[in-house]
Amino acid sequence: MEIAVDFIFMLTKDDQTVEDCLELHEEILPVGLTHVGFKDVGVDKATLKALTDAINASGAISYMEVVSTTDEEAINSAKTAVDLGVQRLLGGTQVAEITEIVKGTNTSYYPFPGFPEGHPTKLGGNEADVENHCRDFMERNCAGCDILAYRATEADPVSLVRAARKGLGDGYLIVAGSVNDIDQIGNIAAAGADAFTIGTGVFNGSYASRMGSIRNQLKAVMADCAKVSAQTNAA
Repeated sequence: MEIAVDFIFMLTKDDQTVEDCLELHEEILPVGLTHVGFKDVGVDKATLKALTDAINASGAISYMEVVSTTDEEAINSAKTAVDLGVQRLLGGTQVAEITEIVKGTNTSYYPFPGFPEGHPTKLGGNEADVENHCRDFMERNCAGCDILAYRATEADPVSLVRAARKGLGDGYLIVAGSVNDIDQIGNIAAAGADAFTIGTGVFNGSYASRMGSIRNQLKAVMADCAKVSAQTNAA
């Protein structure tokens, strides 16, 4: 079976959805992205609904990542994701409540393992914590997890990805936040990641520093994904 790592472009900068997300999504359609997301803060619900509809209509998979820091806010965000028609809901740690909210809908859930805290979020916890959390997620019928590996404060990021893969089994493993170059993509792919997110790194031009446009930043990430997939499958 061939292995591919998916690039999820987040229409977010500094952990907020960008205000011109609708116009920007229209501009990047020719790039052919197949995974596009946003966060639950930065713009109003009407804008998020229009954006979700546009992503879904493009044929890409739509994602929303929870930034809310309280239980009540995170649960309300999950309800919003279902109302919007988001296909994949990322983040949060309120697994029992959110799995009930998404049950029977077209929204699948990928919670945070470990102990995320603050905004921008940092990730506490070690490999054993992550593995145990991920195993519990799968027992609760989650579709996978969303791990803030490169925001870890207590463990090596790649070792946390390996631990998440061990706990998830066949679940879909997303690495979120602070992925900045092809070496990181290669490392997390080798450790078992199925996908990763980038938002700010594209908007501030730090992923491909010699590329001037967002479209070309995205193309650079996609090209690196293809290289990593080819190298992984050839190994």
